[in-house]
Amino acid sequence: MQGTLREIDVSTIIKLIEFGQRTGELLIESSTGKFWFLFFDRGELIYATDTDSSLSRLQDYLYGLGLDYALENLVASKLGIDLLEYGQIWSLLESQVIDLQKAKSILENIILEVLFDTLSLYQGNFVFEVSPALTPKLSRLKFSQISADYVRQLRVWKQFYPVLQSVEQAPVLVEPNALPELNTWINGQITIRQLSRYSGWDICQVGQAVYEAIAAGKVTIMPLKAEPKPVVKARSPKILCVDDSVTICRAVEYILHNHGYQVMAISSPTKALSVIFQNKPDLILCDVAMPELNGYELCGMLRKSSAFAKVPIIMLTGKDGFIDRVKARMVRATEYLTKPFGERELLTTVEKYIKG
Repeated sequence: MQGTLREIDVSTIIKLIEFGQRTGELLIESSTGKFWFLFFDRGELIYATDTDSSLSRLQDYLYGLGLDYALENLVASKLGIDLLEYGQIWSLLESQVIDLQKAKSILENIILEVLFDTLSLYQGNFVFEVSPALTPKLSRLKFSQISADYVRQLRVWKQFYPVLQSVEQAPVLVEPNALPELNTWINGQITIRQLSRYSGWDICQVGQAVYEAIAAGKVTIMPLKAEPKPVVKARSPKILCVDDSVTICRAVEYILHNHGYQVMAISSPTKALSVIFQNKPDLILCDVAMPELNGYELCGMLRKSSAFAKVPIIMLTGKDGFIDRVKARMVRATEYLTKPFGERELLTTVEKYIKG
């Protein structure tokens, strides 16, 4: 299932997934190029994230719980979870840094944040991809049980416009005790969204308090920062990503395109061969576990051609074992990038082999 948000809104898409008891990933892309991922198990939401969060969102929630440094010496989870933030929450639980109730609360708040950001989108694209459920599972939310509350929240938030234009704006105190419950954190750098994470208030509660304080002249609000323009390179290197996950392809396209690269993504490994020979990319990102033709086979076939004997080929996989690294070396893969990888890891690896 895929289409545009002009044809169908996000709320209806999620209701269809719930009604059909579907399991898989929903990717939502806004008209400005931002991505969100929502994970479902039998129609119920179990996790949601975006490409910008890294661990900063989780750190905010831990700060609100008085656990500022909880992530610094955390041992990685042994559960093999393929998403960094989700895996860190499990590690915190396994290490008894947080209890089950706090872990579920953090996860549910993260899901609710993503819903708040996406339900009001009416331009953009979506793709729902059937896939095995994210495991293990901590929390389950039925959208049908919370959707009415979100319609109310979005309606309330719109009333603050144009005084408040985004949850990413930061308030500044004019009077020292303008907002007693929130004063501790207000410094002109902490956003409305962060204040919600720290305080445990929902975003509309924080918005209402800040809005009223602005109206009373006790608080001002920092203007929105301009979106950074994509980097323009003197020469735009061509990168091709081969991954049977449409969501991975779209995320890689978004990240690399915004940093000045020409990016092509293809989800069929058999079709990828002809595309590679036609377009002659400067670097290839190749998933390992694909149907019909796995990444090692594809890499091996490319290395037999003199045209691709020295082209950097980076293997993408959720596995992190010794045998997989040996296989990558045997087919002369250039490097091995373990999923999940964030924007920084992807860019560091690409820039290591491409001088744009």
